[in-house]
Amino acid sequence: MTQRIAVVSGGIGGLGTAICRSLALSGHRVIATDLAAREERIAAFRAEHAGSDVHFEPGDVSDFAQCQALLQRIEATHGPVDVLVNAAGITRDVTLRKMAVEQWQDVLRVNLDGVFNLCRNVVDGMCSRGYGRIVNISSVNGQTGQLGQTNYSAAKAGMHGFTMALAREVARKGVTVNSVSPGYCETAMVMAVPDAVREKILEQVPVGRLGQPSEIARVVDFLCAADSGFITGANIPVNGGLFMSF
Repeated sequence: MTQRIAVVSGGIGGLGTAICRSLALSGHRVIATDLAAREERIAAFRAEHAGSDVHFEPGDVSDFAQCQALLQRIEATHGPVDVLVNAAGITRDVTLRKMAVEQWQDVLRVNLDGVFNLCRNVVDGMCSRGYGRIVNISSVNGQTGQLGQTNYSAAKAGMHGFTMALAREVARKGVTVNSVSPGYCETAMVMAVPDAVREKILEQVPVGRLGQPSEIARVVDFLCAADSGFITGANIPVNGGLFMSF
């Protein structure tokens, strides 16, 4: 079997690390990308994956030119990119009445522009080779909205709109494009939420707990598989039954 090359943006974060691990166990060569400034986390990530086919390349997903250069480096070193997982994301939570222009722009630039910047630089190659898997990590809050997250919710909802449109464009080229919308998971981003707020969130989750990053990674790995080619333009919620509370 041909070894597939997978790129995971935000690959050293909580969800990203689990996704890298899962894809590597499925036989992919995985290249995680994230900001070069996170030196301590990069060193820990490399130590965690020592001996496995998981690698790291620095890049800023909000910068189109950097994404172009990043993917050129990856292709020169590892080969053509067959799988792209867009997991990079940030929050700048505040109500819209108090939101600064920069807080809006920062979130949209990373969470949504980053998807365009990476997809634009891999989709031609995927189509010409007749194979590709793109998975965009959206969010339950892109489907339901959340107090203080007009920026984040807009970006994550826009991500799935992007997913459906691109899926239509490339469906006959052997390329699938899907999104996964995690609920509240045990990541640094969620654990930074005040305890009282987190407890209120858990009261609404039918399974009564936070999700594990590995549970999101399992779904991503499934969508990235060669034999998942009949699933495209879909959004898969992985949220512990949270929608049943609405």
